[in-house]
Amino acid sequence: MSGIFLNFFKIKERDTSVRTELLAGMTTFITMAYIIIVNPKILEAAGMPFEASMAATIYSAAIGTLIMGLYANRPFAIAPYMGENAFIAFTVVKVMGYTWQTALGAIFISGILFTVLTLFRVRQWLAEAIPESLKISFAVGIGLFLAFIGLNETGIVLIGVPGAPVHIGDLRQPGVLIAVGTFLLMGILLMRRVPGAILIGIALASAASVIAGLIPAPACWVSAPPDISPVFMKLDIKGALSWGMFSVVLTVFVMAFLDTIGTLIALGYKAGMLDNKGNMPDIEKPMLSDAVATTLAALLGTTTTGAYIESATGIAAGGRTGLSAIVTALLFGLALFLAPVLTIIPAHAYGPSCIIVGVLMMSTVGNIRWDDLSEAIPAFAVITLMCFTYNIGIGMTAGFVIYPLLKIFRGEAGKVKPGLWALMILSVLFYVFYHY
Repeated sequence: MSGIFLNFFKIKERDTSVRTELLAGMTTFITMAYIIIVNPKILEAAGMPFEASMAATIYSAAIGTLIMGLYANRPFAIAPYMGENAFIAFTVVKVMGYTWQTALGAIFISGILFTVLTLFRVRQWLAEAIPESLKISFAVGIGLFLAFIGLNETGIVLIGVPGAPVHIGDLRQPGVLIAVGTFLLMGILLMRRVPGAILIGIALASAASVIAGLIPAPACWVSAPPDISPVFMKLDIKGALSWGMFSVVLTVFVMAFLDTIGTLIALGYKAGMLDNKGNMPDIEKPMLSDAVATTLAALLGTTTTGAYIESATGIAAGGRTGLSAIVTALLFGLALFLAPVLTIIPAHAYGPSCIIVGVLMMSTVGNIRWDDLSEAIPAFAVITLMCFTYNIGIGMTAGFVIYPLLKIFRGEAGKVKPGLWALMILSVLFYVFYHY
């Protein structure tokens, strides 16, 4: 039985172990557990009931990640995307005036489109058209983006202060001090190759926060699952098919489409899962997993889901197979009952893990051909815009537009694959219809 288990997940083939996969799955979950609270908080602004939205968030993450682990056998967790949820809540509902039910209908349509394009291998064709310099820049840019999120969430760097876009935080604050200490501890443990280094850091930082009185100890350990019925199957597909919703459907589709491609390639690059051509073998499997997950998410009552960049923390902890994803999925399932405990984990405990992952994902930046400006400029645009616009999709679309243009002026348009021209057109449409 154990042999079948090991063979199914290719544990030995991917040079890992069951223990490592378990720790990696736990690490990924702890790092992204914030979505359990943050996603419904954002969607609450659109009028969605908080507790029902939290239940939908957990169910969609658990089911999507389970599909990823069992079908795709990849260590990638799935959950509602940050950015897409804010677009739905603040732009589609509050600015454009549509209901959240109609917005869920648009997400469902996008999920169906994802599924069809994946089954016909169109998404794989597009992914394989992306040049290596852009693939590397996705990994570096997402790493820098994660680090920026971690720095801000922990209070080490503040955003929007008077006189400057960013500013150093108050290093005298206990939470900031714990975050700095946790970052250094994680680095030391990783240097010494201690298994579960990131998870240990998160756990110790949380314990220290309770002792210091920064967060309360959980009042109870177990609670009843929240009721999902107020949002379950409440999507309005007919309303989403109206002409006025075209720009919303297109924006949701392009944002999630490009986010997923960039995230999968970046995570695959870091996990050593790309072949010698820079492509991920059987990429249609993780793509189909996220496509099905997005369709189910709309039915469950939440926004677009997809492979999560925080999966990089589990990969950094050694995760290489779908077993770590299954562990993450099961922990999301338990979160339905353990929300009082999981939701007290403070930002200054999980934030340092994002910074550490940023360090690890920067390692590939030297592989970009900086001596060739037709390669360097698009890569630089991707890396900087991902971070400084706080939007992964903006960075990727900029790269897809700039790269072919520069190749034209360099006289190398013939080197641009047809799939990249298609991505360029999608990216231009994204900018035309995207509501800032």
